[in-house]
Amino acid sequence: MKKPILLDCRNVWKIYGAQAGRVHAEHRGNPSAETLKNQGLIGAVRNASVQIRQGEIFVIMGLSGSGKSTLVRCLSRLIEPTGGEILFEGQDLLTMRDKELIEIRRKKMGMVFQHFALLPHLTVLQNAAFPLEIQGMGKAEREARAREVVELVGLKGREDYYPRQLSGGQQQRVGIARSLAVEPDLWFLDEPFSALDPLIRREMQDEFLRLQNLLHKTIVFITHDFDEAIRLADRIAVMKDGEIVQIATPEELILNPATEYVEEFTRHIPRSKVLTLGSVMSPGAVAGEAAGDLQATQRIEDCADQIEASDLPFRVLSEGGTVVGSIGRQIVVDILIGRKVSL
Repeated sequence: MKKPILLDCRNVWKIYGAQAGRVHAEHRGNPSAETLKNQGLIGAVRNASVQIRQGEIFVIMGLSGSGKSTLVRCLSRLIEPTGGEILFEGQDLLTMRDKELIEIRRKKMGMVFQHFALLPHLTVLQNAAFPLEIQGMGKAEREARAREVVELVGLKGREDYYPRQLSGGQQQRVGIARSLAVEPDLWFLDEPFSALDPLIRREMQDEFLRLQNLLHKTIVFITHDFDEAIRLADRIAVMKDGEIVQIATPEELILNPATEYVEEFTRHIPRSKVLTLGSVMSPGAVAGEAAGDLQATQRIEDCADQIEASDLPFRVLSEGGTVVGSIGRQIVVDILIGRKVSL
């Protein structure tokens, strides 16, 4: 059963340049790339439509200049779209008065950006409590909540440190704690780990997944790193030149790229990192003895050694524990060495 839609983005445009609104209106909300070029306009986001469901991690990715960060700023209305609709809990953000929008941002949306933007004269605890202070919450209550989120992100004991006394990864954790303090329904993260070195970045991804398993937030996550996207995402939107060219699960992007651009984007990713047992198994019950049980949702990379070491196939189980198929050594070896397999 599909989860309800929290954010519904319909035919959103962001066009930069003189008379952008007029050109958008004259072409019935769908000016061509050629029209924009002839008018000296830039279509930073072009006719973007996406539905984001409650509790999912939705990754928007693309190369620099693809429009992903501009789209997220449109979704949160940090910048004004040129046209379209953005429905949050059924209400159109684009028709809201400033007071209503500010209230939603303060109480229902959290945002974390690449640059930590911590206030240097405030401690870890004070930085985490800052959005609650803006809301007008009393000192005792906001500090109690701030202590909870500081502990949640693994910084207990550093509440009285200043940002200059923290590593880059610790500073980013403070940024995450600050955004979580308001208990947002919708959490925007715009390349939050890209400024970190690879080891700390991996640790922060682990921390992010741990937090999501605890909190079950609805998350829009921006990255240009496909490895990061497939590790974190439930679904991925790939952008190019301001357009969304495909929305799919990581597996679907690898198995059925919609365009040559998506295929090229995913070409270097080892399939074992993305494909689950459910996508490569032989359907039906095991004929004869089996080596054991594995879950259909497990990725090949995570159980390849176990399967390779066994002469017998493994049963593959659904989330409900029903046997839905089997998997043996040969197909796993084929995928690991990059041999083309029929899926």
